[in-house]
Amino acid sequence: MIGKAAFVPLLLMAAGFSEAAFAYVGPGAGLSLLGALWGLLLALGAALLFLVLWPLRRMRRRKKEQARAGEDTGPAQGEAEPAGPEQEHRYEETESARARRMDE
Repeated sequence: MIGKAAFVPLLLMAAGFSEAAFAYVGPGAGLSLLGALWGLLLALGAALLFLVLWPLRRMRRRKKEQARAGEDTGPAQGEAEPAGPEQEHRYEETESARARRMDE
């Protein structure tokens, strides 16, 4: 194994003896590289934005649910009470649906 002290002179000699490679890299390769880089950066940015906004959305949703829970669940002013077994059944289904929503 070559020691660290010998590595730098060997690297300088290798760089000094190398010849120029007369190759052409067109603008398409650079644009492709930039497109891939932009795609990667946008994907990472979207992921970070999602991670930051997710707790805020949950807090807003819970706040709305708590506000709905505090509302009066009775009929609105001017609204008639349910009459008849069919209408009472619909009203009970609505109440049970609200209870299920509150449990979630």
